[in-house]
Amino acid sequence: MLLIQRLARTKAALTSCRWSAALLLASTLVAHPAWALTPSPDALRTQFNTLREKGTGQLAGRSIYLRSTESADRMQGEVHALIDEPFDRVRQELTQADRWCDVLILHLNVKYCRSMRNAAGEELVSGVGRKFDQPLSEVYWVRFGFKVAADRSDHLLVELRAPSGPLATRDYRIVVEAVPHAGGQSLVRMTYSYGFGTAARWAMKTYLATLGRGKSGFSVVGRSDDGQPIRVDGVRGVVERNTLRYYLALQSHLQSHDAPGTAQLQQSLEGWFNATERYAEQLHEIERADYVAMKLKEVQRQETVAPPPPG
Repeated sequence: MLLIQRLARTKAALTSCRWSAALLLASTLVAHPAWALTPSPDALRTQFNTLREKGTGQLAGRSIYLRSTESADRMQGEVHALIDEPFDRVRQELTQADRWCDVLILHLNVKYCRSMRNAAGEELVSGVGRKFDQPLSEVYWVRFGFKVAADRSDHLLVELRAPSGPLATRDYRIVVEAVPHAGGQSLVRMTYSYGFGTAARWAMKTYLATLGRGKSGFSVVGRSDDGQPIRVDGVRGVVERNTLRYYLALQSHLQSHDAPGTAQLQQSLEGWFNATERYAEQLHEIERADYVAMKLKEVQRQETVAPPPPG
């Protein structure tokens, strides 16, 4: 990762900030090591209705609600949203491991993704790195186990879990739950979280003092003297930004489903960029043409280059 020039004076600073970039991308759900228990679909509806009634974490007047939590050794972000896609389509797409690579690769920092099958089942081999073009020799490899915990006509629960990552990070998860909603919509919850240790905490401090300086999340934690909202920053801000990026990748993939052939990829890329630009203050990092060109190159690469073996 590139540090701003005046702070990139020592090898230690470079190394810490590079590791912190990988930390930003890791994904998990709950603190215990087992796969998550299957909740009731009614619980998801109840949670969404409560958020909507209170307006908790609502983004820009849309039916998207974002919240986050921070503890001594775990960070978590969560999006609840209504999406204008029928539940059958959501279910069809998200129960297939290879479709998840179509989702993950939209994220700015995901440089590679391929679904594989091993003795334990299906997994997603992903490479995460910087926000610009990067050779695979420099990415951090994360292997997500893929599990469909619930696949019914009224309830979907899919979990991606990686037990470990760089700098003592652990228990990475992305979990998506969905249920049918009135009017052909679907109610979706995406949760993103990870556990971390001392080394990861220091790497994150390096990031926040350099590339992450001045960036905020979405949650309002106070008001300034003139009444303007003060938004969460620090590690929770990082988690909120990446939670929303992953959710918007999911949304953009689903909305591009009807596009013919190779046009689907182009539409999903344009859709993701447009969606993130609605929150440009928090999410803008790169120009549209650069993003699309980089992603087209990365998709072609992941189709032709095999991932590294487990090690």
